Amino acid sequence: PRSIAVIGASRNPQKLGYVILDNLQRGGFRGRLYPVNPSSDRILGLQAYRSVHDIPDVPDLAIVIVPAAAVRDVIEQCGEKGTRAAVVITAGFRETGPAGRRAEDEIVAAARRHSIRLIGPNSVGIVNTSVGMNATFAETAPIQYEVGMLSQSGAIATAILDWARSINMGFSKFVSLGNMADLNEIDFLEYLGQDHETKIIVGYLEGITEGRRFVQVAKRVTASKPLILLKVGATAAGARAAASHTGALATQEAIVDAAFRQTGITRATTMAEFFDYVLCFSYTPLPRGPRVAVVTNAGGPGVMASDAIERMGLELADLSPDTIAALERLLPEAAATTNPVDVLGDAAADRYQAALELVRDDPDVDSVLALLTPQRVTEPERTARVISYLAREQTKPLVAVFMGGDAVSRARAMLDEARVPVYAYPERAVRALAALARYGVYLRETLAEAGAPAQTPVG
Repeated sequence: PRSIAVIGASRNPQKLGYVILDNLQRGGFRGRLYPVNPSSDRILGLQAYRSVHDIPDVPDLAIVIVPAAAVRDVIEQCGEKGTRAAVVITAGFRETGPAGRRAEDEIVAAARRHSIRLIGPNSVGIVNTSVGMNATFAETAPIQYEVGMLSQSGAIATAILDWARSINMGFSKFVSLGNMADLNEIDFLEYLGQDHETKIIVGYLEGITEGRRFVQVAKRVTASKPLILLKVGATAAGARAAASHTGALATQEAIVDAAFRQTGITRATTMAEFFDYVLCFSYTPLPRGPRVAVVTNAGGPGVMASDAIERMGLELADLSPDTIAALERLLPEAAATTNPVDVLGDAAADRYQAALELVRDDPDVDSVLALLTPQRVTEPERTARVISYLAREQTKPLVAVFMGGDAVSRARAMLDEARVPVYAYPERAVRALAALARYGVYLRETLAEAGAPAQTPVG
């Protein structure tokens, strides 16, 4: 939008109308801002207006933060003014019961009379980092990156924003869908699928509104971009909770699973899985196949990784004779030179680098997993720098597992800063690699069916 009306703007820092206007200013929104409040002349240094009608031009977008009983009248005013898009932050509609549903229907009817498209109600807001638009009341402002996010839960949305900021990950677009009285998750899947600033799409869903259209749109999206969805409400109790939360409709889980598999959607079932998948898909290229090489400084984690690799549908790579011979020349006699490659507990960063470069360059290896446990002479931070350096030129996924607490915390932060996926446990890293490999298989098969050349999207 070139201009935004914040209807319900406030001078009180404890009010959402203050927070959203403040976030727009702090985010550096490049358009015009029009606070609307009948009791204030100026808010946060900006000229305020008593009503939408008093604004000197036609705002492209209205952010509505007034009491529920006043929302319909505000939508009518926006329509009369000529504004054609609105985000309704206000809650207290369908999620509260029959009376709230009737009030929500009245808002939608008013919007349709004036050809206004709505996000919400009960929304946290929206973000477009390319124009500095943070029209949310979230505590954390996202940085610009290539991930597009949509969420049917405002609280989950704000938690994801905070997590992403803590590891230096950002977003291109961010949409809190709220009750989806008008625009729904499929509309934004379609939009993000066509958005050149978005390379990966992620989302939190409690229900699916139009099954057939969802499948059609998702299939188009996953033909060019990964789509990672955390779909909840799988149990009877979860479905009831979703209905009372955003009014989402329950969907039979067997149907959801089948639809996700057929359309190439990567499904997460927990927040931990969701975060793990987002990291791996965002930062690494797709593997050419299922073969994983493991480099570790301890035998136990190597065994754990090997178990996880087989259990999750990947393969422990058979290193070529040339790679094994080179490892034998470079590593101490006690080191294990077959996969998993054990560089031993006294391995410094240079030993890690030599082993990682050799297995990475092996033509029989599709992905590399670097494991580190903090031992007396271990160099977690120098090793993190080595892994970051190797990842910059990677043509294969390179994923790190740094096990431990304080001794590896700084190294993990360095890997986050360098946008290298880093995990605390081998199983989480392998699960993410397995999801990445499954999407790679789906994409290659889809492109082959379409007669298109094979591609290897890079995170």
